[in-house]
Amino acid sequence: MSDSSPASSPAAPSDSAPASSSASDRPTVVLDVWCELQCADCRSALDDLRALRERYGDRLELRLRHFPLEKHKHAFAAAQAAEEALEQGQGWAYVEAVLGRVDELDRGGEPFLVEVAGELGLDAEEFDTALIDGRHILIVDADQAEGKAIGVTGTPTYVIGGERLDGGKSQEGLRERIEQIADRLLAEAE
Repeated sequence: MSDSSPASSPAAPSDSAPASSSASDRPTVVLDVWCELQCADCRSALDDLRALRERYGDRLELRLRHFPLEKHKHAFAAAQAAEEALEQGQGWAYVEAVLGRVDELDRGGEPFLVEVAGELGLDAEEFDTALIDGRHILIVDADQAEGKAIGVTGTPTYVIGGERLDGGKSQEGLRERIEQIADRLLAEAE
């Protein structure tokens, strides 16, 4: 996956203080989040992701990875739209906005994706064009192929420190497990 995907968006410095030069020297851990924007379980995972961002700040790089499921007919378009949002500088805000309104995405499809872009002050016309011309398809396809290669079958699925954690069955205890792994990896890196 390229660095231009929404994976970078959640990892941007948190909305708190800007990163200092000493902060950039601190070890970081990567948490890949295999997600689908039409998935109610992924919506439920947002609270855990926010808590992880708050706890670790820039020491935990959250990377959104696309894994659109065939059972959701607007998921592939939503993944492409998330890529366009990132390109326009609001990838994570867009992901949260769409996940927060999964039922509307179910009913509204691509016009809804463009509407959300407009609500966030993004260039909605460019969103519409991006969905038509498919400029982000390769990134979404690459993420999905990589997910399949490592055994992702549903969303959300997390990968941290080489360990895959399946959140599609239950979010119960996953944040704590991610924290244990992150704490261990950060301690080893210091």
